[in-house]
Amino acid sequence: MKKMFKIAAVAAMVLGCSACSNTQEETTWEDQLIEENKLIVGISPDYPPYESLENGEMVGFDVDMMAELEKYLGVEVEFEQMTFSTIVDAVNLGQVDVGVSGFTYDPERQVLFSDPYLESAQVILTKNDSGIESAADLNGKVVGAQLGTTGADAAAEIEGATVELNQDANILVEALKAGQMDAVVIDILVAQNYEASDSSLVVLEEPLIDEENGIICSTSNELLMEALNDAIAQFKDSDAYEELKTKWGM
Repeated sequence: MKKMFKIAAVAAMVLGCSACSNTQEETTWEDQLIEENKLIVGISPDYPPYESLENGEMVGFDVDMMAELEKYLGVEVEFEQMTFSTIVDAVNLGQVDVGVSGFTYDPERQVLFSDPYLESAQVILTKNDSGIESAADLNGKVVGAQLGTTGADAAAEIEGATVELNQDANILVEALKAGQMDAVVIDILVAQNYEASDSSLVVLEEPLIDEENGIICSTSNELLMEALNDAIAQFKDSDAYEELKTKWGM
């Protein structure tokens, strides 16, 4: 009799635990957000046409893209301005949910990268009267690059070049125009944007690295990345994607 009571008690416990597990809600990507119903985005607005400041307002392809992704994700997007080189740390420390700033894949960044949303490359931007026609011509020259970027890595590979780093891409280009450096290694779309706005600048045809742009998030937020990839896929299939590429000359 005692044995039967024990069996019944164990059965009751198993059923009770099963009932508890069935009533528990599964973790969702929304649960991985820092704030409820809000996606906090780290961004460095010094990289036109991806993102920049115009009269104090943030504009650019990435800014408009996040407004589109907001529709598919169903949460509010809030931007947190910071320097580019600090965004990866901010993502990993849980200060922002994602980073969006013309990021290209780099395994050393130790974050999750989304599916690509644009093709890109690292190229050389120089003055059109510099006589520089290839990376080989930069031997013994001063080359600028943005701190923490794949462009900085590419610049470091240029034989004989002295590389100067800065947090702000705009400062690098101004230094180039002022003759304080001989070239800047930078994203092709950004370089073409500067070339179009200043006839003294030229982008060399041969890229140093071919790349693709993606959104980054912490390696612990895989569910969030899955949701972002779904939203990116829908965005790329929409009319808005081509419209924004045309708008920003991508």
